[in-house]
Amino acid sequence: MIIPVRCFSCGVVIADKYGEFKERVVKENPQKVLDSLGIHRYCCRRMLLSQVDVIDEIIKFDEQGP
Repeated sequence: MIIPVRCFSCGVVIADKYGEFKERVVKENPQKVLDSLGIHRYCCRRMLLSQVDVIDEIIKFDEQGP
């Protein structure tokens, strides 16, 4: 799934913060990362926390030409 540009509930732009969130959450606590990025609403937090990158899984099934 591709990260949405805006939060579905409140409309705040969140896509620009996803790259940094993804890099930092590997070594840091997700709560502290979200706080430092300025994401305080729970609806926006769930958009980033529940994001699953499945594009690598899906691309395997893409039809390759003959």
